[in-house]
Amino acid sequence: MHRHDLPPSARWRRPLWLALLVAASIAFTLGFACAVPLAAFAAAAALTLPRRDALLLIGAVWLANQVVGFAILGYPWQADALAWGAALGAIAIAATLAAQRTATRVEKAGTAVAALAAFAAAFAVYEGTLFAISAVLGMTEDFAPDIVAWIFAMNAGAMIGLMLLHRLGTIVGLAPAPPAMRARHA
Repeated sequence: MHRHDLPPSARWRRPLWLALLVAASIAFTLGFACAVPLAAFAAAAALTLPRRDALLLIGAVWLANQVVGFAILGYPWQADALAWGAALGAIAIAATLAAQRTATRVEKAGTAVAALAAFAAAFAVYEGTLFAISAVLGMTEDFAPDIVAWIFAMNAGAMIGLMLLHRLGTIVGLAPAPPAMRARHA
């Protein structure tokens, strides 16, 4: 079913759901600044939304993070900060695509396995790509094991929270059913 096939009373749900998730990302940005859990948002989007909406959401989450960072949190308006911002957006998209591919490959193993695999793929692509860029630039000090462990824990907690929020949103009719469930029930 396409959005234009929905009755007018249901068309508002998709944009409201996406806006709610972007608002959640703004809360994370204000709370954690440059450590917003983009890997968690990438995996949650990949698991719960069709590809187009997942990419739209991760782009909106990234943009909200950048706007809040530069306008409110005082990120420096310097070329390197802007370049890192753009890199984060591209890496978040790659993490979303990796999470979707991974979840699709393992979905027959069950929802929990697909969720764990999608999260692992998103986190590995996100942090791995950041590390690779940082290594080329000679800036790997932010990848000490305790820092990476904290970022992993923050992303894992965010992932659990986002999945619970999605489940609640599905129950109340605000969030769409995950793509795999829609395919099974079509």
